[in-house]
Amino acid sequence: MEVVRIGVLGAARIAPGALIKPARKVAQAEVVAIAARDRTRAEKFAAKHGVPNVFADYESLIAAPDVDAIYNPLPNGLHAQWTTAALEAGKHVLCEKPLTANAAEAERVAAVAQRTGLVLMEAFHWRYHPLAQRMVEIVRGGELGPLQQVGASLCFPLPLFSDIRYQYDLGGGALMDAGCYTVHIVRTLGGEEPEVVRATPKLRSPDIDRAMRAELQFPSGASATISCSMWSTSLLRLHATAVGERGEMRVFNPTTPQLYHRLKVTVDGQSRVERLPRKPTYEYQLEAFCAAVLHGEETLTPPSDSIANMRVIEAIYRAAGMKVRGT
Repeated sequence: MEVVRIGVLGAARIAPGALIKPARKVAQAEVVAIAARDRTRAEKFAAKHGVPNVFADYESLIAAPDVDAIYNPLPNGLHAQWTTAALEAGKHVLCEKPLTANAAEAERVAAVAQRTGLVLMEAFHWRYHPLAQRMVEIVRGGELGPLQQVGASLCFPLPLFSDIRYQYDLGGGALMDAGCYTVHIVRTLGGEEPEVVRATPKLRSPDIDRAMRAELQFPSGASATISCSMWSTSLLRLHATAVGERGEMRVFNPTTPQLYHRLKVTVDGQSRVERLPRKPTYEYQLEAFCAAVLHGEETLTPPSDSIANMRVIEAIYRAAGMKVRGT
């Protein structure tokens, strides 16, 4: 196998940017099929984006012998069901984040991936960009001195309250959407698994957070804060920070640096700004997925990392006095 033939579950809004366009630049990837609950919608998507095959339902696509891997951009609450089905059918899976609705689901899906020996990769595309790698090098390399505090914010306005991201049964909530990035960023920079100290939600409904702020503590003693929202007074915030005894690192837009980003490091009173390539995060992610499928290379977002991320998300919901998704 020289090319990974990928089928798409659902005509999701994220699919063109996250998979279709990157596949045109990644020689090892080919999007060959799509299925949606509404066949007409799938046909329109296929015609618009040049996808050659349309299947009547998810089951048929997953069973297709000429499909090697599945891209799962379905609502969060459906991730576990259809990722498991794809793995059981012998397909590798690139699943949108968060991997599942809760940690127990993540553990079950991870067990299936381990048993089948197939690639299961969570689509935290930011982690595959050189900017993310540089952030990790600066923090873990000791340039800032012993780490004292990390933080991440991802806030954007989504006042369309009928959106699936506001539906509990589909795994909605600001923490599940924007917040899963912030948790992943502070875990990545901290290099440890944090405990949740406290969490404060802003609610759209009793079970749905439109915004969330949480304070965390790492075993080494460093602290962390995350803030996220889909509708709050913080209309747009895209930041990550790390503070050590000698200095600090501030990053604007770590999640989509291809649009614009700024990394500023200040150590011992001296500052510098670094720029990284503007190649899309999604292209780096797809290259990594294909390398894992074709050559057995390790990924940066394996199921074990997904489980750890979901455990922190769960703990934040509990600290906020809210129900864990999918329970």
